[in-house]
Amino acid sequence: MNDYVCTVRGYIYQVKLGDPDAGIKAGTAFEDIPDDWECPDCGSQKEDFEELLE
Repeated sequence: MNDYVCTVRGYIYQVKLGDPDAGIKAGTAFEDIPDDWECPDCGSQKEDFEELLE
């Protein structure tokens, strides 16, 4: 499971951390996040994120 980066503000969604403020548990794959989830930094949509390749 790779992390994802917001192409607008650079926020990195880290699978190991999740997004607890939005109710996303640590270990949740980006693909499993609800489609209406937004970037915690800028409010961008999930579609504005790109996969970070290792």
